[in-house]
Amino acid sequence: MQFPPAAAQALQVLAVLLLAPFVSGAIAHVEARLQGRRGPRILQPYYDLAKLFRKETLAPEGASWVFLAAPIVAFTSYLIVPLLIPVLTDFPLPLGYMGDIMGGGLILALGGFAVALAAADTGDPYAQLGSSRAMTFGALIEPSVLFVVFTVALITTTDLPYAMAAVDRSSLAQAIRPAHLFAAVAFFLVVLSDTGRIPVETHASTLELGMIEEARAFEHSGPALALLKWGSAIKQLVLYVILADVFSAPWGLAGSRQVGSVLLAVPILLAKALGVGMVFAVIDNSFSKLRLYKITEFMASAFALSAVAVLVLYLGGG
Repeated sequence: MQFPPAAAQALQVLAVLLLAPFVSGAIAHVEARLQGRRGPRILQPYYDLAKLFRKETLAPEGASWVFLAAPIVAFTSYLIVPLLIPVLTDFPLPLGYMGDIMGGGLILALGGFAVALAAADTGDPYAQLGSSRAMTFGALIEPSVLFVVFTVALITTTDLPYAMAAVDRSSLAQAIRPAHLFAAVAFFLVVLSDTGRIPVETHASTLELGMIEEARAFEHSGPALALLKWGSAIKQLVLYVILADVFSAPWGLAGSRQVGSVLLAVPILLAKALGVGMVFAVIDNSFSKLRLYKITEFMASAFALSAVAVLVLYLGGG
């Protein structure tokens, strides 16, 4: 029995939607164990979301409609990207060729911009501080992403996610090309930064000196805050999928439309996402937190690796 293409595409979005809180909960639990704490339950994010959806949404005095619309825009943006990337199947689904990797990045950036705009709209100094930091450091990430995509596009002659993954799967030699390896490591650093796992940001606390992501949601409550937290978990999982299924290890995806093959790809997706998350958790807890201005040096390293990837490609090492 074959899975209808439209149903498989809907399953990709549903898998990301439902598994994202589990991945976040598992990472938080492992981080606590690494720090010698008992930590929250793995399913705690689901309980938190259920509690928030039952509460009332409050808006700061003077906030405009942007404040209430931003969580919906961000949540929707993050759910659009799984339509464009190989989440469960290695063959393109109906909307798989509707956008390239840069288009997916633009949609993710739109979600982040909406959250930052809502934080600035509140007038709260801490929320505005997180918004300002997010936009500033986001600008440092963009050149690295452009060079990474440029390198991989030159290697694969396309910037469509499904086609990029297909080239990497074609042979091991393609996956271990020097230029491709440099680009993959650079994107690894980008994801490390974009998910708040670099040893600078305090992503799981309210310490003002290092918080970025947590500060932007300071004034949100109830269902709006639930959408922001759920959207953040979805964005994290989407970045893990892009790192694993497009740039690094695009194996384990369903190669046929058989129902069993497509459904088997769901636990494989979860296993790969947890594997990437555990690596990030170990890195995040292996270093003391640095001063915030050190993030420029970190992103400079990512940009240098992406630039080296282009250089190696043109010198014949691609």
